[in-house]
Amino acid sequence: METILIVDDEKNYLLVLEDLLLEEGYRVVTSDNGARALEILKAHELDVVITDMKMPGMDGMSLLEHIHAMHPDLPVIMMTAYGSVEKAVEAMRKGAFDYILKPFENEELKLTIRKAIDHYQLVCQNRYLTRELQDRYQFNNIIGKSAVMQRIYRLIEKVAPSKATVLITGESGTGKELIARAIHFNSPRGERPFISVNCGALPETLLESELFGHEKGAFSGAVSLRKGRFELAHQGTLFLDEISEMSPPLQVKLLRILQEMEFERVGGSQSLKVDVRVVAASNRDLRLEVAEGRFRSDLFYRLNVVHVALPPLRDRKDDIPLLVNHFLRKFANEESSCNLRIHPEAMRLLLDYHWPGNVRELENVIERAVILCNGESVEAKDLPPEVTAPRVAAATMESAGAGNASPAFFRPDDSLPIPEPAPGERLPDSGLRPRQLRALEFIKAHGFITNKHYSQLNNISERQALRELSEMVDTGVLHRTGKGRGCRYMVRMSSPTAHG
Repeated sequence: METILIVDDEKNYLLVLEDLLLEEGYRVVTSDNGARALEILKAHELDVVITDMKMPGMDGMSLLEHIHAMHPDLPVIMMTAYGSVEKAVEAMRKGAFDYILKPFENEELKLTIRKAIDHYQLVCQNRYLTRELQDRYQFNNIIGKSAVMQRIYRLIEKVAPSKATVLITGESGTGKELIARAIHFNSPRGERPFISVNCGALPETLLESELFGHEKGAFSGAVSLRKGRFELAHQGTLFLDEISEMSPPLQVKLLRILQEMEFERVGGSQSLKVDVRVVAASNRDLRLEVAEGRFRSDLFYRLNVVHVALPPLRDRKDDIPLLVNHFLRKFANEESSCNLRIHPEAMRLLLDYHWPGNVRELENVIERAVILCNGESVEAKDLPPEVTAPRVAAATMESAGAGNASPAFFRPDDSLPIPEPAPGERLPDSGLRPRQLRALEFIKAHGFITNKHYSQLNNISERQALRELSEMVDTGVLHRTGKGRGCRYMVRMSSPTAHG
């Protein structure tokens, strides 16, 4: 039951209002002066205050200021006579929710009260959810005790309170957005919006409108004005995921915004200023993207004020038991299987697996295992085949390295070898050579492949291996990181051949 405080020095008004609101099902508390009203405010949980403007001693305006000092979100409705409308408007500017004129219509008063209570409940709910999010994204709630993760925690703890732009890099599934949210919710902007945009999920024209908004009639289908993500993130944080997928023209516009914090909506001419902290993320090596001319160097240096490099899960295997137990508790509670444990053999398999999909893949594996397991423990048989089966790609490479004939290759959805087509023949369903498909299977098993691995895997020269790997890079199937002997090839995550 909502509680309403009515403050008025005219006792007749108090009696009339009290009867009216009691009939509506509200709990009503009354006071004939401001000082007594403040004592009631300390003793009761209120949902709205209705106060007269003119009262002896403490008037309505002074009472409004005291209420807002004690409870900034509590709505206050001012009652005033026709001759004091200017004062009521001034009260609105100082934070009053609304005002009503004496004498008032009962239905008008009831509607205003309902609006005020609904607004207050929404504000309270929003604050509660914000606190929940802040608690969830505290640094100590991020799973990982390995030395490399401890260094990352110390870094983001230092950078969170600042306004600095942050660039987060790491393979897909390593938790880049989790780190971005932790930075936001541990910053002074934590109660302001956190707005996320995946730059790789939208075509260029839609991404521009999504980021900057558009004016009515700016293009076909723009039937009304729409605010962009930069406006929505005002005084908060904008998370630009997969920033490397942004087109060169949009990179230029983004650079200007980072420099000036000023932009125009699509189809508009008015410059809009915003206060936004930008956190960007990429699963590619942006330095390499700059070197190869696919990403602007000036934008890279604007984004790379603080660089957080997240390691793949295979490089922080000490954290796997912690993550497994965390996800086990999470999904066991959802399935009402609170006593679930992990069998030692299942844990050994999880520790031995290479995790190309990183933490996201581990979470999916545990969710699947919790659903499929019988009894009180997750066993090896509950894990998917890619975790429990022998590493086909590794066995294939050993076979090729031993000088055997060209080995059979495997399809991702089939565990049986199929005949090897002619060496240079392309398969019609993928446009790739069998050797290149075998390389993709190797990457799936190990996370990356090198030129030397490719040549050994396919029993060809390193020169030929380089040509075929470069071909996969040029067609967008793979992307290259590093140089010389340290060069590695990984699946480009936006590619249709990507796994996980």
